[in-house]
Amino acid sequence: MALDRTSPMPLWAQIADDLRRRLVEGEFDDRFPTDEELTRDYEVSRQTAREAVRHLATEGLVVRERGRGSSVVAPLHEQPLHSLYSLASAVRAGGGEERSEVLAAVSQPATPEVADRLEVDPGADVAFIERLRFAGAEPIALDRSWLPLPDVRGLLEADLSSGGLYELLSAHCALRVSGGSERITPVVPAAAERKLLRLGPKVAAFSIDRLAFVGHRPIEWRESLIRGDRYAFVAQWPSGARPQLALD
Repeated sequence: MALDRTSPMPLWAQIADDLRRRLVEGEFDDRFPTDEELTRDYEVSRQTAREAVRHLATEGLVVRERGRGSSVVAPLHEQPLHSLYSLASAVRAGGGEERSEVLAAVSQPATPEVADRLEVDPGADVAFIERLRFAGAEPIALDRSWLPLPDVRGLLEADLSSGGLYELLSAHCALRVSGGSERITPVVPAAAERKLLRLGPKVAAFSIDRLAFVGHRPIEWRESLIRGDRYAFVAQWPSGARPQLALD
C-alpha cells in the first residue's frame, strides 16, 4: 500500500487500517511481519511502524511478546446456549474455515454405559465416530460420538471431513435431531488429548457430555473436549429474570 503523506490521517493510522484489511483477508495466518519488515514495506520509521502495531494490540488483534515480535490473536468463537447449536456453524459464522480429521468411524458393540445412554441392549451394534475438529489451521475440539445402528449406518459411509454431525445425519440418514441436553464442565485434559488439541501447559478445556434425541428416542451420546482459549459459551436470560444458582 502506498501511504498518502499529504493526508491529515497520521501515517501510523493508515498503516493500521491496511494491516486490519490484510488480517481479515488471512494474509497473516502463518506469520505477522516484524517491525523491520513493516518499516521497509511502508517506508516509514520504526517508531511509526511500532505505533501502528501497538494500536492493533490494543484492539486485541495481535499480541506483542518481548524477544518474539508480534503474532495474530486467534479468534474466539462464541456460542449461545439458548438452543441446539453446531460447532461447525459457529466457526463458519465467525468467518473461519471448518473441517474435521476423522480418527474413527466404525461399528462396535455397545458397552454398558453406551447402552444405558442410548437405551439399547448391551452388546448391540452402535456407530462410534471420533473427529478432531478444526477452525482454520488449528484444532478446536475433539468429539467422540456413539449412535445406534442400523439407524445411522449411512454415516459410516459418508464423508465426515466437514460439516456438523447433525447436518450429516439429516443428509445421509433422513434423521433430524429435535432436542437434547448437555453438561459443560471445565477440565484439564490428559496428555494425549492435549497433544491432539495442541493445548499449552496452562490452558484448560471444556468437557461436554451431550445426549441428543430424535423425538423421544436417543440418537447420539457425545463426549467432547473444546479448547478453552478458542471457544466461549454465552448464556442470556430475559430482562427482569432472577438468576438462580444450582450446585450438585
